Amino acid sequence: MTNIPSVDLADFLSEDPKRKQKFINEIGAAYEDIGFVALKNHFLSDELVEQLYTEVEKFFQLPKDTKLGYEREELNGQRGYVSFGKEHAKGKKEGDLKEFWHFGQEVSADAQLEEVYPDNVPVKELPEFNKIGMQAFRMLEKTGIYVLRALSLHIGLKENYFDHWASNGNSILRPIHYPPITSEPDNAVRAGAHGDINLITLLMGASAPGLQVQNRQGEWMDAIAQEDELVINVGDMLQRHTNNKLRSTIHRVVNPPRELWHTSRYSIPFFLHPRSDMKLDCLEECVDENNPKQYEDITAGEFLYQRLVEIGLIKK
Repeated sequence: MTNIPSVDLADFLSEDPKRKQKFINEIGAAYEDIGFVALKNHFLSDELVEQLYTEVEKFFQLPKDTKLGYEREELNGQRGYVSFGKEHAKGKKEGDLKEFWHFGQEVSADAQLEEVYPDNVPVKELPEFNKIGMQAFRMLEKTGIYVLRALSLHIGLKENYFDHWASNGNSILRPIHYPPITSEPDNAVRAGAHGDINLITLLMGASAPGLQVQNRQGEWMDAIAQEDELVINVGDMLQRHTNNKLRSTIHRVVNPPRELWHTSRYSIPFFLHPRSDMKLDCLEECVDENNPKQYEDITAGEFLYQRLVEIGLIKK
């Protein structure tokens, strides 16, 4: 395999049972093997992607003091601006060479959540920034729920098993700016090797290459998708819940060649999280004598807190 597998959501959405099963088989096999796919025919339009990148670039081009005015330390980086070098990969002390923004869930009136999510932070300099960000949030969430439906059927669960937990879940849309590199990095990369915390991550096309995925042999391979595809990978919560049946693959964003150090890179992942009270206990469908239970019982909220401490966004 020289690249991640490509799958077509139109197969799953079709009225043809054979096409639907083909999608389930393909995405299930990919997530058991490499943990990544490129997905075409999702719900995010090219126009909306273009609008979002325009707004994101405008935000990161604001003066540093203006951006710092939107950093909310008391929210542990869960909403608003997070400045350069604050986050690091689990087990590393060097901060990643990036700054980013967080849009969070805006719940429906009938959500009946056990927790209260923090409000999103409006950017007064950019009147369209929050509106367009949340439009993209909704389309990515919708796409993610359909991917989870396919995975539910692959595992042997009811198709809508994840619907309740993912709808109004603690999801995050994260526009990231990797600024130009101005001096020799001291052991730091744009994003250190890591696994994602959440159920699945949906990534729209980045403005430049750099994303790499580690295969089963420990080799790094470029994760390349077509312009109209989303890169979607399994996160640690889903690996844990499926008792390692589905793989949360280590990935990273490498620094560009020296001749491109002067360029910025923009990337916008959507981290689909469940509601915090979802139990991530190993599913009985994924436990047998050949694959005994690998993890202790834990809720999504407890697991998220542990990981936010490990990557430096929560200080104990």
